[in-house]
Amino acid sequence: MSSLHSIRPWRQIDRRKSRQIMVGNVPVGGDAPITVQTMTNTDSSDVAATVAQVQACAEAGADIVRVSTPDESSTKALREIVKESPVPIVADIHFHYKRAIEAAEAGAACLRINPGNIGDASRVREVIKAAKDHGCSIRIGVNAGSLEKHLLDKYAEPCPEAMIESGMDHIRILQDNDFHEFKISCKASDVFLAAAAYQGLAEITDAPIHLGITEAGGLTSGTIKSAIGLGNLLWSGIGDTIRVSLSADPVEEVKVGYEILKSLGLRHRGVNIISCPSCARQGFDVIKTVEALEKRLEHIRTPMSLSIIGCVVNGPGEALMTDVGFTGGGAGSGMVYLAGKQSHKLSNDQMVEHIVEQVEKRAAEIEATQSEAAE
Repeated sequence: MSSLHSIRPWRQIDRRKSRQIMVGNVPVGGDAPITVQTMTNTDSSDVAATVAQVQACAEAGADIVRVSTPDESSTKALREIVKESPVPIVADIHFHYKRAIEAAEAGAACLRINPGNIGDASRVREVIKAAKDHGCSIRIGVNAGSLEKHLLDKYAEPCPEAMIESGMDHIRILQDNDFHEFKISCKASDVFLAAAAYQGLAEITDAPIHLGITEAGGLTSGTIKSAIGLGNLLWSGIGDTIRVSLSADPVEEVKVGYEILKSLGLRHRGVNIISCPSCARQGFDVIKTVEALEKRLEHIRTPMSLSIIGCVVNGPGEALMTDVGFTGGGAGSGMVYLAGKQSHKLSNDQMVEHIVEQVEKRAAEIEATQSEAAE
């Protein structure tokens, strides 16, 4: 058993009540799990490259993947991409209403648009009709960097009030056309601006909320910025689906997204490794060991926990709360813990292979127990 995943009052997050929509076969909002999204960065007209990236992201755990469709060649390619994708595809549309219609016809599960930016009311109605006819949901995508001119004139600069007003204006357009299968985002690269806008929006609409800190930066800086911005909102119960925006491989966005959710106990997938930063007390090379284990255990999807601690100061205590644990000792060996209890000593040179074996065994046991419970 793993006590790490038990629910305790002091670590319970009360999620905001939102209505639920479907993005393909994936529920978003309501009591559905918070989903993790990413976006391809290939040339969308290159079907093979885009499909390969979608599949890699899905393998890493992406529930939904977005593909930019800026021209007719990309919406033509989208039909094949959708056919070969293991997850629902969101078509990213800016300004060109015909691209939205083409994407709906091509099988996109969702259209990312701003209804107020795709032309007059008749064009908006055409897009909404296409979405209804083909079972598409819509994401309203408000962004601080592309607010409407009249709102910038009114507020002088991007601010939470301008972003919220933009979002509600777009919501009204959809609702006036009797379309309710939508979610909304209001992203900014500034974490304070994004958080304030999301908090204000969450108070005045029950639409599912797509969280993101846009243009967050590279892998390290963007991860930190996203963890702060998204973590703050998720902790307060806001957010039904998330996308971490990094100048990096989209697979890394998925990994970071899951780590943020895992740290808050909102979603569990794969092995959660608890490890020390290492110091002179360590009985083995903690850093190299953790690096090796992260790679060797990427294939595990079952939620479980592993502690890798260099010495006996905190090692035994951490191991009590994990499925599998290893605590460094002396004379080239350490102690293996299974289900929170001391099990057996192990030499350091056998550590990685043995821990991988124990984690795989424990994952199989968890899966078998879950399967029996389901029956």
